[in-house]
Amino acid sequence: MKSPLTTLCYIEQDGCYLLLHRVSKKNDINRDKWIGVGGHFEAGESPEDCLVREVREETGLLLNSWRFCGIVTFISDSDPAEYMCLYTSNDFSGSLIDCNEGTLEWVPKDKVLKLNLWEGDKIFLCLLQEQVPFFSLKLIYKNGSLVESVLNGKHL
Repeated sequence: MKSPLTTLCYIEQDGCYLLLHRVSKKNDINRDKWIGVGGHFEAGESPEDCLVREVREETGLLLNSWRFCGIVTFISDSDPAEYMCLYTSNDFSGSLIDCNEGTLEWVPKDKVLKLNLWEGDKIFLCLLQEQVPFFSLKLIYKNGSLVESVLNGKHL
């Protein structure tokens, strides 16, 4: 069983985010969506261990520093709850590699919200753009549609 704990990172450079267009895996809940990079914790990992490992595996980049932006709780009708540690980074080294989960692309921040994103991702991407201090966001989905969002305990 996969860990209910995950990380997600939006890597920044020259006014762009590095996004992963999920097109490679069959039966992927994120199929055709654009997302940051990250994944599930492995046994014994801290959030930062998972963050650094997942970014390295998916992009070839080594994060030198990062900002922990918030916790996102995903509730969906059929899946167990997922708790995601959300990060940004503009301090990395290395060169991009091909990702087996999709296509990596630098996307200008002002174009990101026009892509095929999860509705809840749009909420936390706006919070990142506004540089909101550390936040807790709960997103509730039914049949793949966002039905409720709660920011720091208050309904949006």
